[in-house]
Amino acid sequence: MHPIYRVKSFRHVAPYTLRIQFNDNTVRIIDFKPVLFGEIFEDLRDPELFKMVSIDKEAHTLIWPNGADFDPATLHDWHENLSAFTALISGWNSKNTKQMI
Repeated sequence: MHPIYRVKSFRHVAPYTLRIQFNDNTVRIIDFKPVLFGEIFEDLRDPELFKMVSIDKEAHTLIWPNGADFDPATLHDWHENLSAFTALISGWNSKNTKQMI
């Protein structure tokens, strides 16, 4: 059984970067720009759309108007998962590059 995390609050600290506080009082500062790829997340490269982030009242996580969201546990453990995210995204980018050739 794993802990259940909830986003309590957030604030913008830089472009594409949020300071997020969780229900266990952990604070994470996350730069999302390296993972803003793919069908839903790429839209968040628009700075105005990225700024429209809010907290979902039911799931207690960050959501954006275009439907993008992240699991609260993923956000809580972001630094532990970042290398896996970037490897996955790298695979997407290489597939897209091959399709374009």
